[in-house]
Amino acid sequence: MAIDTTETTSASPTVHSPLGTRLSTRDKLVLFVLCAAQFMVALDFSVLNVALPVLGKDLGMSQSALQWAVTAFALPSGGFLLLFGRMGDLYGRRRLFLTGLALFGAASLLATFAWDPASFLTGRALQGLGAAAIVPTGMSLLTTTFPEGPARDRALGISGTLLSLGFTVGMVAGGVLTDVLSWRSTMGLLSVFALIVLPLAPGLLPESRTPDRPRLDVPGAVTVTGGLLALIYALSTAAERGFGGTDVIVALAAGVLLLAAFVYIESRAHAPLVSLPMLRRRTVAWGNLGGLVTFSMMSTVVFALTLYLQETLGLSAFETGLVFGVQGVMSAVAGVYAPKVIGRFGARRTLVGSLAGQGLFVAGLVLLNAHTWSVWLATAAVSLASMCHLGAIISYGLTVTSGVPDEEQGLATGLVTSTQQVGLTIGIPLLGVLATTSSDLLAGVHTVLALDAVIVLAAAVLVAAGLGRDRSRPVEAEALGLR
Repeated sequence: MAIDTTETTSASPTVHSPLGTRLSTRDKLVLFVLCAAQFMVALDFSVLNVALPVLGKDLGMSQSALQWAVTAFALPSGGFLLLFGRMGDLYGRRRLFLTGLALFGAASLLATFAWDPASFLTGRALQGLGAAAIVPTGMSLLTTTFPEGPARDRALGISGTLLSLGFTVGMVAGGVLTDVLSWRSTMGLLSVFALIVLPLAPGLLPESRTPDRPRLDVPGAVTVTGGLLALIYALSTAAERGFGGTDVIVALAAGVLLLAAFVYIESRAHAPLVSLPMLRRRTVAWGNLGGLVTFSMMSTVVFALTLYLQETLGLSAFETGLVFGVQGVMSAVAGVYAPKVIGRFGARRTLVGSLAGQGLFVAGLVLLNAHTWSVWLATAAVSLASMCHLGAIISYGLTVTSGVPDEEQGLATGLVTSTQQVGLTIGIPLLGVLATTSSDLLAGVHTVLALDAVIVLAAAVLVAAGLGRDRSRPVEAEALGLR
């Protein structure tokens, strides 16, 4: 079914190059706009972390209240992803993408010039709401603009690289900006990104939406959004205070009940928010499982290593940032070669192999000890694990979205990005607490890393079995135009 382009502006849809040729100048500009927006959101996940103690003193926020600087962003950014992805399908992806960009930029300015905790947290919540609009619509614009095959493989490879790199750059840049300028500069950096991307987007991005324009599934939207909000709140709070709190238990129960109600509603809705047959697709179900595991377990590794490097080895925040800076560079290298690997072996096999590689290199981190030379082992192992992690990010996105019609790309990419957000949220509460509550930090870190490796390797086996044999003939690497 063709994409409805009746609302397309003077920027017509991209004319794609044939297989084996390079992206056109217009393709590259479209890719720049979409990837810059995704990088900006990824940066926001981590750029504030190092600045939290300074921020708290400046705004008069207590130690216990500082978690809301992260949670206020995570709640709307994760809770509204599926809803906004579907709204983009129905009412126009470019329109919602631009709205999200404008909201994100304005919210970043509010957070930059915040005068008290309430104004700052309001800015963070609005940033999260803007991100919830940007991420699924940006991804679906990418998958509908670049046709399935080598062009999409390359585009998703670059997008996945910048997603991973943005998180790492945020960790390094947050410390540098806070030391040299102030914590406000971390939020100001995000507003600069929005101001760069927003003027370019309208003239480059074509409008696209589902042609039949069914009514929005309101009961499904309410239950899934409420369920995700409750789940993310519970897991974010548990990361700070553990799972014993009454509010955490109530939120977890509410999240489970609302999501169960959502499944019931979707099974009977005439125009469901989420097509249950889509969720039953092997590529969607098992691909998202692979994505959930790679994101959740890698975020846990970063958390555990941050504790180890600073508390056990005594490295400064800046020195710790350099370790993760090497990780970011190696992830960028992986992003260059991942499309070649996918072209050679196919997305499914690359996903399984990347998960296995991530698990094996994380297992190597169990050899860390209190000697200073361990910093080299930590740097090498986490960098190699991150290269595999990047391959898993790109290949799971391709696995989930391949074969999905254009009118459902917003839904498919909404599932992909929801998996990312939930994955980033659940890893630390589920495993990281074992390190923070252990009487021996090094022993706790070893336990976390060992369990992390086992979970990733088990997921590789399950995904391989679930996806089955990939019978499609993989595109040779030369066809990608990258050799």
